[in-house]
Amino acid sequence: MTWSFEVTPVDHPDAAQLLREYLDEIASRFYERQVTDEELDALLEKNHSRDLTPPTGAFLLAWRDGVLAGCAGLRVAAPYITELTRVFLRREERGKGGAALLVAAAEDVARGLGATLIRLDTRDDLVEARALYARLGYETVEPFNDDPFAHHYFAKSLELPDRVQPAKRD
Repeated sequence: MTWSFEVTPVDHPDAAQLLREYLDEIASRFYERQVTDEELDALLEKNHSRDLTPPTGAFLLAWRDGVLAGCAGLRVAAPYITELTRVFLRREERGKGGAALLVAAAEDVARGLGATLIRLDTRDDLVEARALYARLGYETVEPFNDDPFAHHYFAKSLELPDRVQPAKRD
């Protein structure tokens, strides 16, 4: 299995398709019913992702063996702080190690955006996401927004990988 990740414009057709699938799944889980196309269209407009583009953010697509598999978004929240959002893998791609790799790729892009801290919020019902973030070293933090759908807040320090640590001078 080969995973690859690519920063892609959020208005690219593949990105738009995955954002639609993402919102369809999380809204349907929240409402405990399948949302209608009209509801989904309204949610996509209200929860747009237009700021997930440089210099205010980035959007990644994930591919497994050449097949579009998922996405993740990054939003610059403040100097040195980036928020992770829209992390999603298609159902058929879950359980294959891609989620951890996708988050790691997003962390690398966040570093490129100047972040030394990455943070995120998530809901009570997204149990799998909370377990993933805890496993990847994200720690629970105090709320940093007033989003009524956010119940859990996480953050992680983004130290530079060993291979790119600045050389120490004597």
